[in-house]
Amino acid sequence: MRLASRSLSHVGLIVALAAAVFTFGCAKKPVTAPTPTPPPPAAARPTVTLQASPASINPGESSTLSWNSTDATQLSIAPEVGPVTAQGSTKVTPAASLTYTITASGPGGNAKASASVTVNTPAPTPTPAPTEPSIDALFLKEVRDAYFDLDKADIRPDAHVALAKTAEFLKNYPQVKVTIEGHCDERGSTEYNLGLGDRRAAAVKQYLLSLGVSGDRMSTVSYGKEKPFCMESTEACWQQNRRGHFVKAN
Repeated sequence: MRLASRSLSHVGLIVALAAAVFTFGCAKKPVTAPTPTPPPPAAARPTVTLQASPASINPGESSTLSWNSTDATQLSIAPEVGPVTAQGSTKVTPAASLTYTITASGPGGNAKASASVTVNTPAPTPTPAPTEPSIDALFLKEVRDAYFDLDKADIRPDAHVALAKTAEFLKNYPQVKVTIEGHCDERGSTEYNLGLGDRRAAAVKQYLLSLGVSGDRMSTVSYGKEKPFCMESTEACWQQNRRGHFVKAN
C-alpha cells in the first residue's frame, strides 16, 4: 500500500510540473516598442563677408575685393565679377562709384554682403582767364598799310578806309609810336623812287594828322625801290611794293 501511494505521489508531482511548464511556455510574451530614430540636424545657414580695399580710388585705379564664406556651395559677385570660390580676392576697376554684392547659397539658405568702391570725381580744371593780346599782336592785326597807284602819292579811296583803321588803333593806344615807310616798285631810277617814296610817306602822315593822330608819334622814311615786299616783275607784285608801310617804333 505504501509503495503504491508513493508511486501515485511521484506521478502527481510529475504531472504538476509538466502542467506548470506547459502553462509557462504558453504565456504571451510582452511586445517591446522600437526606439525612435532622431531627425537629421538642420543644415547651417551660410555666412559671407566682403571688403573693398581701398574703398576710394581715382579714375583708372583699381580696388581689391576680398571675401570669405562658410556653409555655402555657390557664390557670385555682382556686377561684373560673376561666380567665385568660397574665399578669395580679385581686382576691380570701376569707371564710376559702384557697390558690389556677393550672394552665398547653400542647403541652409542664402546670405549676402556688400562693399562699395567710390571713384573720386576729379576737380574741374579751371578755365584760364582770357589773356589780352599784346600790343605787338594788336598792331599787326589792326594797323593797315596804304597802297598807291603808279607814280602817284595821292591817298586812294581804299587807303582812306585802311588809314581810318590805323588811326583808330593809334588813338586807342596813345603810347604807340610808328615809323611810316614809303616804298615803290622797281621801275624808275633809284633817285626818283626815293623822292616818290618820301612823298608817299608824307601823304600818309598828313592823312593821319587829319584824323587826329598826334604828329610827334609819327616819323617818316623813304626806301624807294630798295626794300621790295614782292620780287616778281608783275603788276600784282608791283602793287604790293607801292605802299606806305607802318613799323612800330617802340
